[in-house]
Amino acid sequence: MGSALASGRSVLEPAGMGSLSLKHRGSFQQLLTEATPVAPPARYQNLLIEGKMFFAFILLRAKLTSDAEKESVMMFGRNLRQLLLTSPVRGRTLMGVDPGYKHGCKLAVISPTSQILHTDVVYLHSGQGFREAEKIKRLLLRYNCSTVVIGNGTACRETEAYFADLIMKKYFAPLDVVYCIVSEAGASIYSVSPEASKEMPDLDPNLRSAVSIARRVQDPLAELVKIEPKHIGVGMYQHDVSQTLLKATLDSVVEECVSFVGVDINICSEVLLRHIAGLNANRAKNIIEWREKNGPFINREQLKEVKGLGPKSFQQCAGFIRFNQEYIKTFCSNKKTDLGSHALLTKAGAQGKKKSKPTPCASQQPNPLDQTCIHPESYNIAMRFLSFIGGNTNDIGKSDMQQKVNAVIQKEGLEGTAKRLNTTVHTLQLIIDGLTQPEGFDIRTDFDKPDFKRSIVCFEDLSVGTVLTGKVENATPFGVFVDIGVGKAGLIPVRNITEAKLSKVKKRRSLGLGPGERVEVKVLNVDIPRLRITLDLIRVL
Repeated sequence: MGSALASGRSVLEPAGMGSLSLKHRGSFQQLLTEATPVAPPARYQNLLIEGKMFFAFILLRAKLTSDAEKESVMMFGRNLRQLLLTSPVRGRTLMGVDPGYKHGCKLAVISPTSQILHTDVVYLHSGQGFREAEKIKRLLLRYNCSTVVIGNGTACRETEAYFADLIMKKYFAPLDVVYCIVSEAGASIYSVSPEASKEMPDLDPNLRSAVSIARRVQDPLAELVKIEPKHIGVGMYQHDVSQTLLKATLDSVVEECVSFVGVDINICSEVLLRHIAGLNANRAKNIIEWREKNGPFINREQLKEVKGLGPKSFQQCAGFIRFNQEYIKTFCSNKKTDLGSHALLTKAGAQGKKKSKPTPCASQQPNPLDQTCIHPESYNIAMRFLSFIGGNTNDIGKSDMQQKVNAVIQKEGLEGTAKRLNTTVHTLQLIIDGLTQPEGFDIRTDFDKPDFKRSIVCFEDLSVGTVLTGKVENATPFGVFVDIGVGKAGLIPVRNITEAKLSKVKKRRSLGLGPGERVEVKVLNVDIPRLRITLDLIRVL
């Protein structure tokens, strides 16, 4: 532009104008001046100003895009955390149903310990409903199963109506059958993955989906960690954000949740172990191989015998590893009985032979502290605290322990007790929590459970003012989507989510709601042509 101004040529003048005659140059400049009725210096100044404004606009747009991207990723993380920490449904036999039309509904019955008891395919929507109902009833009665889990994919609404009708007619009596709807996002992707093939090699991929759907209610965390976080289907449209940032954030949330809950080292899957702090794919694989070769782990110290698991990794992961003490005691008791019988049979012939190495069970003893959240580094402090209050490890998780702890803390105070034990208040509080929590304590029991139903509500039945209960399906910055059982989620606008309507626990955490939370809502508007429902939050259940 500078060379153009120096030569007296317009910046809008074609490059070849210098070779034209003065007559033609004058005609072009006159035409340009008439077309742009601004004095030449002002015209150039406007171009510079517009250029600076355009550059500033680009910077502003980039910042807004970056901020929106970060907020979107944070929303994904919050929703995923809430979903992973959904309360598990323990002690029930479940029937998982993957709905479908032409290819039928896939069924899977799983035991309270997640073992696959039966799989089948039924055709509920092809004129064979009554005959298939007999098959379903036989399965439910045979396995004493009274809980049905239906995936929310294709034919979900029709399948829900089918089961609700049979339940209302008490068709499954004497069983009191209930059902719930669960997201099947990612189930089809997982069913054809190498992990699913390794875990269920003899099952058709379609039937694997039904198993996954049932397990998502039985233990959401253990099942959902098998699926890549971005396929779980929470949050907003995820393909417009940085995939690197999204993956890093979601992986961090999964690791945080798994470590927060802890895992039973003797029954957990390799996939679940990978997400424990301090472990990776190779270390998780080595732990599983050690378990298969040597039998169950007896205590946390045995983790040091696993290949590739050094002092640093042990320090990071040990506090998140749990042990079922009843199972360990039974295993060791049986092992000692077998060893005693074997010793009697071989006593005469073994006198001149070299003694064999003791088995892990003979050399390793169970440690009751391993069932708690107390880190091995704090075991010494925990034992001194037990001695101070007059307790022992056999009282862990019992009411006697709680009474002894309360008596000492009331007398000495938390800070005074910590000073006496030469530790911090934070460490002492963790030790107290570990000693007083009941055996098998799961932090998720305080979180929301699935919403079990016996009947169905139609979209046309809704009217303004109707009060319903539902489950949060998804959360966004502009509002929360709630499944109220009519086949279409309703929206609670963010302006209707106020502090006064949230419980004290929610107030302490944030003003947001997350997937899995049960809420009571009131219908504000029903738009039948566009299938839209606007809701008002009454309270969090």
